[in-house]
Amino acid sequence: MYRHMISLQQVARRSICSSARRQVENKVPNKQKVFQEDNGMPVHLKGGSSDALLYRTTMALTVLGAGYVVYELVKAAFPKKA
Repeated sequence: MYRHMISLQQVARRSICSSARRQVENKVPNKQKVFQEDNGMPVHLKGGSSDALLYRTTMALTVLGAGYVVYELVKAAFPKKA
């Protein structure tokens, strides 16, 4: 029983401590080139189609929210007569 515990500890220690780290490619220089390029696009849209979709969604929610606020203010300003 004790021998099994020792071997389990060794396996656990070996897999955690001496595991090879994954090499990750540095993508920062490539992103810097894309975002610093002078192509007439605003910086918040240089990320691609996902940035454009996020921007349009944000603008749509902003316009709808502002419209709803105006609607509620008008509704509160002119209450129904009982």
